[in-house]
Amino acid sequence: MDLELKRISPDGIPAALEKAERYRLLNEPAQAESIYRDVLAVDGDHQVALRQLILALTDQLGAHGAAGAAREARELVAQLDDAYDRAYYTGIVFERETRTYLECTNVVRSAAYEGFRTAMEWYERAQALRPSVAGTDAVLRWNSCVRAIARERLGPAEAEAEHEPPLE
Repeated sequence: MDLELKRISPDGIPAALEKAERYRLLNEPAQAESIYRDVLAVDGDHQVALRQLILALTDQLGAHGAAGAAREARELVAQLDDAYDRAYYTGIVFERETRTYLECTNVVRSAAYEGFRTAMEWYERAQALRPSVAGTDAVLRWNSCVRAIARERLGPAEAEAEHEPPLE
C-alpha cells in the first residue's frame, strides 16, 4: 500500500483554498490545515495559505494533539512577507493562546493578563504599520483583548499579590 502524500496541481490551488476555508467555517480546522499544507507543498511561499494555516493551527489550540500548534504558528509567521502581517498574526497567536489558557483550571490570572498585553503590543505595532482602513483589524483585535481583560478581571502580577488572602 502506497502511503506517500500526493501533490495537487498548481491549477487546483484556488479550489483547494476555497475548500479549506469551508472546513474552517465548519469548525474542522485539522482538515483545513491539511489542505493548506498541500497548497504549501506546491507553492511554499503562498502567502494566503501561510496566513490561513496560522489561523487553522490556532483554531486547534487546546485540542488533543495540538501541543505544538502555537510554536509552529509563530514559526510560520516569520515566513510572512509583509511586516504588518507578521505583527498582526503574532498578535493573533498570542491572543488565541491566551484565550485557550484561560479555559484551563487553576490558571495564573496574571499570566493571562500578560498574554493579552503581549498580543496587544503586537496589534499596536501592526496598527502603526497600517493606520488606514486596512489597520482596522488590529484595532478590533486590540479592543477584543481589552474587553477580555475587563470581563475576566485580569491584572498584572502585583495586582494579584495585593489581593492575596492572609495566610492565617
